[in-house]
Amino acid sequence: MASNVGSVATITGNPQNMIVGAVSRIPYTTFAATLAPVAIAGLLVVIGVLTALWWREFRRRDHFDANRVSNHFHKPQLIKAVVVTLGVIVAFFAGVPVAMAALLGGALLLVTRAIKARKVYQEIDGSLLLMFAGLFVVVAAAEKMLLTPEVIESVQAFHFANSYVLTADTAVLSNIISNVPAVLALKPFVLSLSDQHRIWLLIAMSATLAGNLTPVGSVANLIVAERARVAGVHVSLWAYCRAGIPITLLTLAFGAWWLS
Repeated sequence: MASNVGSVATITGNPQNMIVGAVSRIPYTTFAATLAPVAIAGLLVVIGVLTALWWREFRRRDHFDANRVSNHFHKPQLIKAVVVTLGVIVAFFAGVPVAMAALLGGALLLVTRAIKARKVYQEIDGSLLLMFAGLFVVVAAAEKMLLTPEVIESVQAFHFANSYVLTADTAVLSNIISNVPAVLALKPFVLSLSDQHRIWLLIAMSATLAGNLTPVGSVANLIVAERARVAGVHVSLWAYCRAGIPITLLTLAFGAWWLS
């Protein structure tokens, strides 16, 4: 939940924000300055709700005693990674296109004799990339075949210019078809609206925060649930929704108010 909320803050926080940044051309600094307060407030909500619901567990310090594992690290590579990461962050805020800055940073990290490139490539989640590629194909097909001018005109009656209406619609759509395709599906309906920057910021905020509603609301949730299962921890639907529903409603309400 903290991962979802925290990713609201910047264009590079999650895939749907990057799509919004590419479509809207909102500067990186403007995006961060507008939505970082929403992320900070949302993190406070997450901490408050989780602490209130599982207060006894948080008081038991034995749950947080991690097993010490001796890890070997290559100091020059660590320094290089830190320098390149800071350079990429500076490039983001300096206005360098996000994709170009990320590609240059990744290319610099791969220029090394200490680590074989294939070891890095093995860490790439191919199934996840394939899933996103499939989502893009499905949404593009739906946009071409189903979203006719008549349909787009009729949907305008939903008053997307209203912050609260757009927030609710985006949140519902994100939990039906996932947040990344939801952003792509909404594009034809918002291009004719005025105040495009505010509209796209609302969509980025809503699509991201809506991911906390259910365990399948975002890819981050699915990854955490899978890692928890491997570690022998079962996250039930009720246990998740017990916290996810109030956190989602509170953060969406604050975000809609902040951007209205």
